[in-house]
Amino acid sequence: MQSLDGRQFRAVADTVGGEVEATTLFTYHEEDGEVWAEYSGGRVRRGYLVGTRTGDRLEFRYAQLNTVGETNTGHCVSTIETLPDGRLRLAEKWQWESRDGEGTSVVEEVG
Repeated sequence: MQSLDGRQFRAVADTVGGEVEATTLFTYHEEDGEVWAEYSGGRVRRGYLVGTRTGDRLEFRYAQLNTVGETNTGHCVSTIETLPDGRLRLAEKWQWESRDGEGTSVVEEVG
């Protein structure tokens, strides 16, 4: 099982219904089954996520500030996949908790 610690990810495409875009950069950290990340870019001025990892499954909550000054929170479950070139991909199913909306997204390791 490859650690997420120090890995950076970007969305493969803009996310319909969300604020994450292809220009949003996530920096992940992992220790003893805990995961957390900082992210920013595009419509996200500043975002944080915190949660847990069990095998290839992540479950976390996120809070973010967008570029128009609104704060929002939500919940996400991600599945870790390994791409043919060895980079990681996170297939995500998310739902806002502070407003209406849900969706799916894919982020891939940069680099």
